[in-house]
Amino acid sequence: MQVSDKLIRPLTETKYLNADNVDRYRSIMRIFFENYEKLRYWMYQEDVYAQMKQDPYFADYRMEQCQQDLAALTEWKNLVTIQDTRKVASIEEFRNKKFRYQMSEYSVEIERLVLRLENLLVEGASLEPTLLERIRLALERFGEMEEESADTVYTWWNDLNNDFIRLNQNYQDYIRDLSSVKAEEMMRTREFLVFKDKLVEYLRSFIRGLQRNVGVIEECLRMLDSSVVEKVLGKAVEYELSIPRMDTEVSAELLKERDYGRYQSIRDWFVSEEGRENEAGKLFDATNDIIRRITRYAAQLSEKNALSANRKEEYRHVAEIFMKCRDVQEAHRMSAMVFGLERPFHLKGDFERDTDSMNVGVYEEEPTEFLLKPRIRSYKEKTNRSAIRDTREEKAREKERLLQEMQRDRQEVERLEQDGAIDFAALPVIQPRVREILLKWLSDALEDDGYTARTEDGRLFTLDLEHAEERCVVRCSDGIFTMPRLRILFSS
Repeated sequence: MQVSDKLIRPLTETKYLNADNVDRYRSIMRIFFENYEKLRYWMYQEDVYAQMKQDPYFADYRMEQCQQDLAALTEWKNLVTIQDTRKVASIEEFRNKKFRYQMSEYSVEIERLVLRLENLLVEGASLEPTLLERIRLALERFGEMEEESADTVYTWWNDLNNDFIRLNQNYQDYIRDLSSVKAEEMMRTREFLVFKDKLVEYLRSFIRGLQRNVGVIEECLRMLDSSVVEKVLGKAVEYELSIPRMDTEVSAELLKERDYGRYQSIRDWFVSEEGRENEAGKLFDATNDIIRRITRYAAQLSEKNALSANRKEEYRHVAEIFMKCRDVQEAHRMSAMVFGLERPFHLKGDFERDTDSMNVGVYEEEPTEFLLKPRIRSYKEKTNRSAIRDTREEKAREKERLLQEMQRDRQEVERLEQDGAIDFAALPVIQPRVREILLKWLSDALEDDGYTARTEDGRLFTLDLEHAEERCVVRCSDGIFTMPRLRILFSS
């Protein structure tokens, strides 16, 4: 790659494809392109406005908008302007600058690309064996071009490159379409069987053309001398340099590099060198792979259809056998033979029967049901879904119960308090719930560096450890225990 100014500069010419008011910009550029193809290169603002107003979509389009759109396209280098001074009759008309507009070269190519993209699904791609024959005939004349005039060589070289570009692009697009997900889905449908033979014959015809021409082309390219190639391509470059162009400078080095690059692409496509497979061989393998895939899918469809047809005949035959049964008992025996299990499972157990008579058949007794569960770890029994119940009343009752319980606990503890303190050595017999509360307070205070904590209702207290070395006995309704003599002092 060679970095140039054209490569690194931004393409402002493509802004109109995605800018605001894209519907107006693209419509204007399409008007210019259609007139360009009719060899009407220059247009006035009034001409553009008149053609825009012909479409009902632009019924509210104004001349001021047209002038602004043309100015924007001119700024983006999509249009080239020139002031028309041929019919100026006054200084005022000259100041108003009546312009004529023409598409730039970049814009012409951009519109051509857009048109190809719009018609991409309509045009499609194909494999043309005639292109290979034309390329073969053109390359066989390579040596003769050394003696031809420059204009003849230039025409021959352009035709050869155009055929090669068409071959390269068409085969890539066609193979891509046949390898797409949509094509795979179509190959699995029964309707594909009607189309299959025609498609396979088309691909095989192309392979035959490929085999017939590639070997000749490869041999022809191997026999070409580098001096002949240089002389022929030099004549093509010489004639192209002689074509007069306006506002365009063509470099001989760039043209020579371009033509040698094209020749090398043609050579790489047909000639295998240094253990590298050529593109023609890759195309041959890809086409054969598609034919094998088509044949495989067709065989699967045919086998499926045949299997379906055979089963219909089998079902019809079985139905006729059942119709010939004399009674239900014979039909039961026939059903056991036709639809019964090849290896039935025998379930053993103590079943409760309605009767112990040996003359009663299985069809006369009630069936016994067995619930079978999968023996896998991921199995989970289905749960019955139920509606969300309104539990507000239950929550309110539970809240009221908890508040009453807290109130009772508070009253029980307050009865133990003497002069703002609770002395564990002077406690009467207490309930287990009160003991839990007092021990929790002790635990909260011991976890603090200052031996202070707060009760559930927010009262601040301090733990007195002055007589902690002494022991005391605390009596509870469910037993007694000894502990250090501690006091809880409440702050006033």
